[in-house]
Amino acid sequence: MTLSLPKLNQELQFPSPEYALSDPDGLLAFGGDLSVERLLLAYRNGIFPWFTEGEPVLWWSPSTRGILELDDFICHRSLRKLARSGAYRVTLNHDFEQVIQCCAKVPRSDNGTWITTAMVDAYIHLHQRGYAHSIEVWQQDSLVGGLYGVSAGRVFCGESMFHLRSNTSKLAFYYLVMWLKRHQFDFIDCQLPNPHLNSLGCRAISREVFLPRLRAACKQHTDAAVWHATPLTTQLQP
Repeated sequence: MTLSLPKLNQELQFPSPEYALSDPDGLLAFGGDLSVERLLLAYRNGIFPWFTEGEPVLWWSPSTRGILELDDFICHRSLRKLARSGAYRVTLNHDFEQVIQCCAKVPRSDNGTWITTAMVDAYIHLHQRGYAHSIEVWQQDSLVGGLYGVSAGRVFCGESMFHLRSNTSKLAFYYLVMWLKRHQFDFIDCQLPNPHLNSLGCRAISREVFLPRLRAACKQHTDAAVWHATPLTTQLQP
């Protein structure tokens, strides 16, 4: 791939997101590393890494952003019934490593994955530092669904989800929304909108609208206790 883009060095800096390429995906820069400090700087400025094995680290700031206002989450009757059925147990931060590994194994249309080994290692380090979090859905002792993402102030930046049973990724998302609402988060950054996320209430806004909202939300303090490992099905009432 030939990139006429800024190449990052080891200094913690990014070009302004407004300089991203004009295509919808908004490729901004390449290179640098996946250190905790660089990743946090990226997320707080509306930038995220997305690349495949064999490529340099690519950094993106889409011109159109998908966000979910927490009050706009669409919980269909069947999903609420599933949550109340007791068929599954839902937890917070009980097994981040297994969740990200399962997300990395989700089949993609191009037979590849953007959750590379380097990405897995980087987000495990983020989790160990208290910035990356997972929601797990269990059937007895087996992990059958979940999601993970990064917290930045009062924004949760969603990264990936998976399911091994019908609707278990949606169930994880439902509990995430309830937990974030309880703790007065502002919204979920869904990065790029897609039909699946749209069906849950995600909507598209421009980068120009998104960035000021993100930066304001990132300035808000969140107690670290929000992310202590928690059995969500005993804490939240669907």
